[in-house]
Amino acid sequence: MLPWFAWLCALTLAAGLYLGLFVAPPDYQQGETVRIMFIHVPAAWMSMFIYATMAGAAAVGLVWKIKLTDTFIACAAPIGASFTLLALVTGSIWGKPMWGTWWVWDARLTSELILLFLYLGFMSLQSAIDDPRRAARAGAVLVLVGVINLPVIHYSVEWWNTLHQPASVARIDGPRIHSSILIPLLVMMGAFKLFFISVVLLRMRSDILENEADSRWLKEQGA
Repeated sequence: MLPWFAWLCALTLAAGLYLGLFVAPPDYQQGETVRIMFIHVPAAWMSMFIYATMAGAAAVGLVWKIKLTDTFIACAAPIGASFTLLALVTGSIWGKPMWGTWWVWDARLTSELILLFLYLGFMSLQSAIDDPRRAARAGAVLVLVGVINLPVIHYSVEWWNTLHQPASVARIDGPRIHSSILIPLLVMMGAFKLFFISVVLLRMRSDILENEADSRWLKEQGA
């Protein structure tokens, strides 16, 4: 399935970039700067989505002792950290002309930064423990503890007075963004998800081939 996801990712990403950069109109207040949104917002969504999938896998792994969940978490963490860093960097670039500063200790910015530290903390913990099973269990516990940060990120604009605007896409009464902006945004969201699926499958395959190099089943497959 990896080639299919990779090709779909490339096509969707090309379509999303074309719609976002050349078709979507400039904002009446932000002008051309609004185009950063087509990278920043999907990256921020993905940073939380990937962590949520890691937490789900961690719970499954701790309860049912499925080794593949440990592989998934370890392979997904660097991708999630990359999306989180991308969200923070593009947010700073966007914030400079809009807010007049590269960084403020805004509730959403701060909680997103904490998410990056959770990703980095998980990867550091994994590399610090020599025994793979102990490392997997410790990492799963850390991921589950850190999941409490996700609702803080999502609801921070409602709980506190922040510079970020309230939710304008995932709303009960429907999106508050014009379709000319919403469609490219959703296409880029799909492209980023396909990218994540493609890369995590690639990393998992490489990890399994490396760890199971001497196993009987792998030799029978001729890999």
